Amino acid sequence: MREAAVETFLACGYDGTTMEAIARAAGITKQTLYARYPDKRAVFAEVIPWAMSRRDSRAVSVPPEGADLRASLTAIGREALARVADPHLVKLQRIAMSESARFPEFALSAETMAWSPRLRAVMDILRRHRDAGELDIADDELDIAAEHFLVLVEAQPWRLAEFGVYRSDEQTERHLRYAITLFLRGVEPRSDGSG
Repeated sequence: MREAAVETFLACGYDGTTMEAIARAAGITKQTLYARYPDKRAVFAEVIPWAMSRRDSRAVSVPPEGADLRASLTAIGREALARVADPHLVKLQRIAMSESARFPEFALSAETMAWSPRLRAVMDILRRHRDAGELDIADDELDIAAEHFLVLVEAQPWRLAEFGVYRSDEQTERHLRYAITLFLRGVEPRSDGSG
């Protein structure tokens, strides 16, 4: 039923969707739908964050202990780029953003989703390499450093995807390599000893 509701909202928009259309798409009666949700607003408020978190919680490949730092960040970065270029997720983000004024609770969902498995994986990689002396990041800054890494990797490709623009594999790899290099320049210990 949730999948049917999501697809109906994506196809018709919030204003164009009716409880009858959702029930029809789900293959249930309106009475069954109303028994679970009092109105369209309640359906939308539940199913859009559910769909976004479900797509975002797909398995994240955490590089094994002892893996090279740059290779680990490259693997996580590639997964992040695949996520932001996922057309279904782009549609979900568009509708959530366009309706965010009506659904202030989405701000809390967005904050919660920021603590995604991918963000935690980057934090774990950074912590591991920091503890090995390869990085200069304070413990209370690991989350911020991980966020900055993901923003460097995801922000521009995500903005482009919002407008239906997708880079070639070659452009995407070039973007990722530079984002990793720039990030590492900021977190690797300085050779002059100044942290």
